[in-house]
Amino acid sequence: MSLPIFNTEYLIYVICSVLCFIPALVLHEVAHGYAAYKLGDPTAKAAGRLSLNPLHHIDIFGTVVLPLFLMFFRMPVIGYAKPVPYNPSFFKDPRKGDLIVGLAGPLANLFMALIAAGICWLITLFVPQAVQDNIAFQMFYVFFLNQFVMINLFLMFFNLLPIPPLDGSSIIAILIPIRWLPKYYMIERYAMPIFLILIIVVPYILHVNPISLYLNATAGSIANLILP
Repeated sequence: MSLPIFNTEYLIYVICSVLCFIPALVLHEVAHGYAAYKLGDPTAKAAGRLSLNPLHHIDIFGTVVLPLFLMFFRMPVIGYAKPVPYNPSFFKDPRKGDLIVGLAGPLANLFMALIAAGICWLITLFVPQAVQDNIAFQMFYVFFLNQFVMINLFLMFFNLLPIPPLDGSSIIAILIPIRWLPKYYMIERYAMPIFLILIIVVPYILHVNPISLYLNATAGSIANLILP
């Protein structure tokens, strides 16, 4: 794998990636906590996880190390934050509540991606000349808005993977018969090594990145549909 060339364009790419990634990840986590709060669980609010302060949501590996590693090699920027604490016993229907809380984060990312794509369309339809004439406007349009759409879609589909600590692990639980749930939760505890192998080891050894293939097929396809 070749290292990126450090030039002005790459520096702008990194800065825009960080500026896009932080709000995408923070609002993803706040959506989890807010959904749980609206369902009657005060746990996330009491833990300060409804805050928009990024420091309240940082996981050293998932929020810092992993995204920087992926940016460095110009791979899809993905990551995760500290899991939002919630107590399903507060929900009227714990399994349905689990599903709603699990989907809230990815849906927040989809919503943000659609808003950014809508702004792109407005610019394309009404002020296309501004993108060509103004360098700052051009950077906002080409580097920031497009990157914001992609990062939100990457985070959405990445977090839908049924591997802890990702959201898909809680969403898939509703599909499992109650009698099998204890075994599922037992297996769930050992899923992190599988997650790290898929992210780091497999691409290094086989020179094939299954996560990138998956994200290009899902997030990439949707981005092509919604962006001008």
